[in-house]
Amino acid sequence: MIPNHPFRPAPLIARDRLLEAGVKLVRQHGFAATSVDQLCGEAGVTKGAFFHHFASKEALGVALADYWSSSTGQFFAAAPFHQHADPLDRVLGYIDLRIALISGPAETFSCVAGTMVQEAFRSSDPIRSACNSSILGNAAALEDDLAAALARSGASGVTAASLSRHIQAVIQGAFVLAKAAGPADSAAAAREHLLHLRRYLELLLAGEMIHAD
Repeated sequence: MIPNHPFRPAPLIARDRLLEAGVKLVRQHGFAATSVDQLCGEAGVTKGAFFHHFASKEALGVALADYWSSSTGQFFAAAPFHQHADPLDRVLGYIDLRIALISGPAETFSCVAGTMVQEAFRSSDPIRSACNSSILGNAAALEDDLAAALARSGASGVTAASLSRHIQAVIQGAFVLAKAAGPADSAAAAREHLLHLRRYLELLLAGEMIHAD
Protein backbone atom coordinates (compact mmCIF):
# COMPACT_ATOMS: atom_id res chain seq x y z
CA MET A 1 0.00 0.00 0.00
CA ILE A 2 1.31 3.45 -0.83
CA PRO A 3 -0.17 6.58 0.73
CA ASN A 4 -2.76 8.51 -1.23
CA HIS A 5 -1.52 11.96 -2.17
CA PRO A 6 -2.23 14.81 -4.59
CA PHE A 7 -0.89 14.32 -8.10
CA ARG A 8 -0.30 18.06 -8.47
CA PRO A 9 2.20 20.49 -6.96
CA ALA A 10 0.82 23.03 -4.48
CA PRO A 11 -1.18 25.62 -6.46
CA LEU A 12 0.24 29.14 -6.55
CA ILE A 13 -2.10 31.14 -8.76
CA ALA A 14 -5.82 31.78 -8.19
CA ARG A 15 -6.93 29.65 -11.14
CA ASP A 16 -5.04 26.60 -9.91
CA ARG A 17 -6.27 27.14 -6.35
CA LEU A 18 -9.83 27.13 -7.65
CA LEU A 19 -9.21 23.93 -9.58
CA GLU A 20 -7.66 22.28 -6.52
CA ALA A 21 -10.68 23.40 -4.51
CA GLY A 22 -12.85 21.81 -7.20
CA VAL A 23 -10.99 18.51 -6.91
CA LYS A 24 -11.56 18.42 -3.15
CA LEU A 25 -15.15 19.66 -3.04
CA VAL A 26 -16.48 17.71 -6.02
CA ARG A 27 -15.04 14.53 -4.57
CA GLN A 28 -16.58 15.31 -1.18
CA HIS A 29 -19.98 16.71 -2.16
CA GLY A 30 -20.50 16.25 -5.89
CA PHE A 31 -20.57 18.90 -8.60
CA ALA A 32 -24.17 20.09 -8.19
CA ALA A 33 -23.84 20.48 -4.42
CA THR A 34 -20.64 22.52 -4.71
CA SER A 35 -21.36 26.24 -4.99
CA VAL A 36 -19.20 29.03 -6.39
CA ASP A 37 -19.10 30.51 -2.87
CA GLN A 38 -17.74 27.23 -1.50
CA LEU A 39 -15.13 27.03 -4.24
CA CYS A 40 -13.99 30.58 -3.54
CA GLY A 41 -13.91 29.99 0.20
CA GLU A 42 -11.87 26.80 -0.15
CA ALA A 43 -9.47 28.45 -2.61
CA GLY A 44 -9.19 31.67 -0.62
CA VAL A 45 -10.15 33.89 -3.56
CA THR A 46 -12.94 36.36 -4.27
CA LYS A 47 -15.90 35.81 -6.55
CA GLY A 48 -14.39 38.41 -8.82
CA ALA A 49 -11.31 36.22 -9.16
CA PHE A 50 -13.51 33.21 -9.92
CA PHE A 51 -15.32 34.94 -12.75
CA HIS A 52 -12.07 36.40 -14.04
CA HIS A 53 -10.87 32.86 -14.72
CA PHE A 54 -14.15 31.06 -15.42
CA ALA A 55 -17.22 32.42 -17.18
CA SER A 56 -19.49 30.10 -15.20
CA LYS A 57 -19.51 27.13 -12.86
CA GLU A 58 -19.98 24.95 -15.94
CA ALA A 59 -16.79 26.41 -17.42
CA LEU A 60 -14.97 25.50 -14.23
CA GLY A 61 -16.35 21.95 -14.53
CA VAL A 62 -14.94 21.59 -18.03
CA ALA A 63 -11.58 23.00 -16.93
CA LEU A 64 -11.62 20.72 -13.88
CA ALA A 65 -12.00 17.59 -16.03
CA ASP A 66 -9.09 18.75 -18.20
CA TYR A 67 -6.98 19.60 -15.13
CA TRP A 68 -7.69 16.22 -13.58
CA SER A 69 -6.89 14.41 -16.82
CA SER A 70 -3.61 16.25 -17.32
CA SER A 71 -2.35 15.80 -13.78
CA THR A 72 -3.30 12.16 -13.39
CA GLY A 73 -2.05 11.40 -16.89
CA GLN A 74 1.38 12.80 -16.00
CA PHE A 75 1.41 10.81 -12.77
CA PHE A 76 0.67 7.49 -14.46
CA ALA A 77 3.00 8.21 -17.40
CA ALA A 78 5.90 8.60 -14.95
CA ALA A 79 5.04 5.51 -12.88
CA PRO A 80 7.69 2.77 -12.49
CA PHE A 81 5.54 0.00 -14.03
CA HIS A 82 6.48 1.31 -17.49
CA GLN A 83 10.00 -0.02 -16.91
CA HIS A 84 8.89 -3.66 -17.10
CA ALA A 85 10.02 -5.40 -20.28
CA ASP A 86 6.95 -7.65 -20.47
CA PRO A 87 3.73 -5.91 -21.64
CA LEU A 88 1.64 -8.09 -19.32
CA ASP A 89 3.76 -6.95 -16.38
CA ARG A 90 3.18 -3.34 -17.44
CA VAL A 91 -0.59 -3.84 -17.59
CA LEU A 92 -0.66 -5.61 -14.23
CA GLY A 93 1.66 -2.97 -12.82
CA TYR A 94 -0.88 -0.30 -13.76
CA ILE A 95 -3.65 -2.22 -11.98
CA ASP A 96 -1.41 -2.77 -8.96
CA LEU A 97 -0.76 0.96 -8.76
CA ARG A 98 -4.48 1.72 -8.99
CA ILE A 99 -5.09 -0.73 -6.14
CA ALA A 100 -2.27 0.76 -4.07
CA LEU A 101 -3.74 4.25 -4.42
CA ILE A 102 -7.03 3.17 -2.84
CA SER A 103 -7.05 4.07 0.83
CA GLY A 104 -9.24 6.08 3.15
CA PRO A 105 -12.75 7.28 2.33
CA ALA A 106 -13.99 7.35 -1.26
CA GLU A 107 -13.49 11.09 -1.66
CA THR A 108 -9.73 10.62 -1.30
CA PHE A 109 -9.34 8.13 -4.16
CA SER A 110 -12.35 8.49 -6.48
CA CYS A 111 -12.19 10.06 -9.94
CA VAL A 112 -13.23 13.69 -10.36
CA ALA A 113 -14.28 13.14 -13.98
CA GLY A 114 -16.27 10.03 -13.07
CA THR A 115 -18.01 11.86 -10.25
CA MET A 116 -18.96 14.85 -12.39
CA VAL A 117 -20.23 12.89 -15.37
CA GLN A 118 -22.62 10.87 -13.20
CA GLU A 119 -24.38 14.14 -12.36
CA ALA A 120 -23.91 16.23 -15.48
CA PHE A 121 -24.25 13.77 -18.39
CA ARG A 122 -27.70 15.16 -19.22
CA SER A 123 -27.51 18.69 -17.84
CA SER A 124 -24.20 19.79 -19.38
CA ASP A 125 -22.90 18.46 -22.66
CA PRO A 126 -19.59 20.37 -22.33
CA ILE A 127 -18.89 18.73 -18.95
CA ARG A 128 -20.02 15.32 -20.25
CA SER A 129 -17.67 15.63 -23.22
CA ALA A 130 -14.73 16.79 -21.10
CA CYS A 131 -15.23 13.91 -18.64
CA ASN A 132 -15.53 11.43 -21.50
CA SER A 133 -12.22 12.66 -22.91
CA SER A 134 -10.60 12.39 -19.48
CA ILE A 135 -11.72 8.82 -18.82
CA LEU A 136 -11.06 7.59 -22.35
CA GLY A 137 -7.68 9.29 -22.31
CA ASN A 138 -6.72 7.05 -19.41
CA ALA A 139 -8.01 4.09 -21.41
CA ALA A 140 -6.02 5.02 -24.52
CA ALA A 141 -2.80 5.20 -22.51
CA LEU A 142 -3.01 1.43 -21.94
CA GLU A 143 -3.76 0.40 -25.51
CA ASP A 144 -0.21 -0.21 -26.76
CA ASP A 145 0.66 -2.47 -23.83
CA LEU A 146 -2.66 -4.28 -24.10
CA ALA A 147 -2.19 -4.80 -27.85
CA ALA A 148 1.25 -6.30 -27.30
CA ALA A 149 0.00 -8.55 -24.50
CA LEU A 150 -3.02 -9.68 -26.53
CA ALA A 151 -0.88 -10.49 -29.55
CA ARG A 152 1.37 -12.68 -27.47
CA SER A 153 -1.47 -14.42 -25.60
CA GLY A 154 -3.46 -15.36 -28.70
CA ALA A 155 -6.75 -14.28 -27.10
CA SER A 156 -9.53 -13.73 -29.64
CA GLY A 157 -12.76 -11.77 -29.59
CA VAL A 158 -11.27 -8.73 -27.86
CA THR A 159 -9.37 -5.67 -29.01
CA ALA A 160 -6.94 -3.52 -27.08
CA ALA A 161 -9.27 -0.52 -27.41
CA SER A 162 -12.30 -2.35 -26.05
CA LEU A 163 -10.31 -3.97 -23.25
CA SER A 164 -8.83 -0.62 -22.21
CA ARG A 165 -12.34 0.84 -21.98
CA HIS A 166 -13.48 -2.19 -19.95
CA ILE A 167 -10.65 -1.59 -17.48
CA GLN A 168 -11.81 1.99 -16.97
CA ALA A 169 -15.42 0.80 -16.64
CA VAL A 170 -14.43 -1.53 -13.81
CA ILE A 171 -12.39 1.18 -12.09
CA GLN A 172 -15.22 3.73 -12.33
CA GLY A 173 -17.75 1.13 -11.18
CA ALA A 174 -15.51 0.24 -8.24
CA PHE A 175 -15.54 3.89 -7.18
CA VAL A 176 -19.34 4.00 -7.35
CA LEU A 177 -19.67 0.89 -5.20
CA ALA A 178 -17.09 2.28 -2.78
CA LYS A 179 -19.30 5.31 -2.26
CA ALA A 180 -22.32 3.09 -1.75
CA ALA A 181 -20.44 0.99 0.83
CA GLY A 182 -19.87 3.93 3.16
CA PRO A 183 -16.67 5.42 4.61
CA ALA A 184 -15.66 2.47 6.77
CA ASP A 185 -15.77 -0.05 3.91
CA SER A 186 -15.18 2.10 0.83
CA ALA A 187 -11.51 1.29 0.20
CA ALA A 188 -11.98 -2.45 0.71
CA ALA A 189 -14.98 -2.43 -1.62
CA ALA A 190 -13.06 -0.71 -4.41
CA ARG A 191 -9.96 -2.89 -4.02
CA GLU A 192 -12.07 -6.06 -4.22
CA HIS A 193 -13.27 -5.22 -7.73
CA LEU A 194 -9.84 -4.22 -8.97
CA LEU A 195 -8.38 -7.45 -7.65
CA HIS A 196 -11.00 -9.37 -9.65
CA LEU A 197 -10.05 -7.27 -12.68
CA ARG A 198 -6.37 -8.11 -12.14
CA ARG A 199 -7.11 -11.84 -12.02
CA TYR A 200 -9.18 -11.62 -15.21
CA LEU A 201 -6.43 -9.75 -17.05
CA GLU A 202 -3.76 -12.16 -15.85
CA LEU A 203 -5.76 -15.15 -17.10
CA LEU A 204 -6.68 -13.51 -20.39
CA LEU A 205 -3.29 -12.08 -21.24
CA ALA A 206 -1.26 -15.04 -20.04
CA GLY A 207 -2.99 -17.12 -22.71
CA GLU A 208 -5.07 -19.24 -20.37
CA MET A 209 -8.36 -17.85 -21.74
CA ILE A 210 -7.96 -18.21 -25.48
CA HIS A 211 -11.48 -17.11 -26.34
CA ALA A 212 -12.59 -13.92 -24.62
CA ASP A 213 -15.98 -13.91 -26.32
